[in-house]
Amino acid sequence: MSTKRNVLVTGATGQQGGAVAHALLARGHRVKALTRRPDSDQARQLASAGADVVAGDLGDAASIMKAAGGVDTMFLMGNSYEAGTEEETRQGIIAADAAKAAGVGHLIYSSVADADKKTGIPHFESKYLVEKHVAGLGIPYTISAPVAFMENIVAPWSFGALRQGTYAFALPAKRALQLVALADIGAFVAALVERRDDVFGKRFDIAGDELSGEEQAKILSQAIGRPIDYQEIPIAAARQQSEDAALMFEWFDRAGYDVDIAALHRDFPEVRWHSFADWARAFDWSVVDRTSSGT
Repeated sequence: MSTKRNVLVTGATGQQGGAVAHALLARGHRVKALTRRPDSDQARQLASAGADVVAGDLGDAASIMKAAGGVDTMFLMGNSYEAGTEEETRQGIIAADAAKAAGVGHLIYSSVADADKKTGIPHFESKYLVEKHVAGLGIPYTISAPVAFMENIVAPWSFGALRQGTYAFALPAKRALQLVALADIGAFVAALVERRDDVFGKRFDIAGDELSGEEQAKILSQAIGRPIDYQEIPIAAARQQSEDAALMFEWFDRAGYDVDIAALHRDFPEVRWHSFADWARAFDWSVVDRTSSGT
C-alpha cells in the first residue's frame, strides 16, 4: 500500500464525509474527523472505528487551523441544504484558506458533477465558487465531483412512498440519470489521497451507473421483493418545495450529468464501483418497513 496519510475529514458525521472517513480507515490511513457535534452517535461510531474526533466548524478558521495541525491531506465539503448556498460558499472559502495557512499538503474539495458547466442551479454554483477559490490558492488540490447519490432513494422523504410501492422522482420515467453509491465516493477519495501527486490540479466528475426511473423501479422491485412502480413528480410540485431543487430537476431533464463512466472506471480500477443493482441488492430493505412515513 502507499504511504499512510494523516487526513482531516470535514462533514465526517454526514453521509458523504462518513463514507470518506470509513474508506480511509479501512485503507489504514489516520483520520481526524471534524464535526460540530462530537457527542453525536455518528461521531461515537467514527471514534470506535478508529478516527480521532475533533470539534470544529467550517465557518471558524481557528478551529479548522487547529484541527489541520499535523495532517498532510484534508477533505473539504460543504452542505448547502443545512447552511444555504451563500453560507456554504463563505464557509468553504474560510476552510480552504485555513487549510493553506495550516500547511496542508493536499486539499481535496467535494463539489458536484458539472458544477463547472454554468448550470444555473444555485447549489451547483455555490460549490463552483469554492472550487475556483481552491484552484487559485496556489496549493496542491483535487476536485471530487459526484453525481446524484443512490442513497437518495432511501432518504427520509422517500420512505413513505416506497412503503406504498412507489418510487417517486421529478423526472420523466424514461429519462436516464447518473448515480453513484456513497461507498464509491469514499473509495474514490481514498484513491485520490493515495495517488496524491498524480491528481494534483485535476477535477473528476464521478458516477457509478446511469439508468432511468423506470429502470430503477424494476431493480428496486427485485431487491425489495414486491412491486415498485415509478411515479413522476410534476416540476410544479417540486418547485413548491424548493426552487433550487426544481431548477436541478429541469437541468437533469434538459442536459443531465455526462460522466464518461466507462473511462472513469477504467482509470480508477481500485474503486469497486457499484452498479445500481449491486447497491440495491446489498441494501437492508427492512428499514423501509420499520420506518414510519413522515420521519
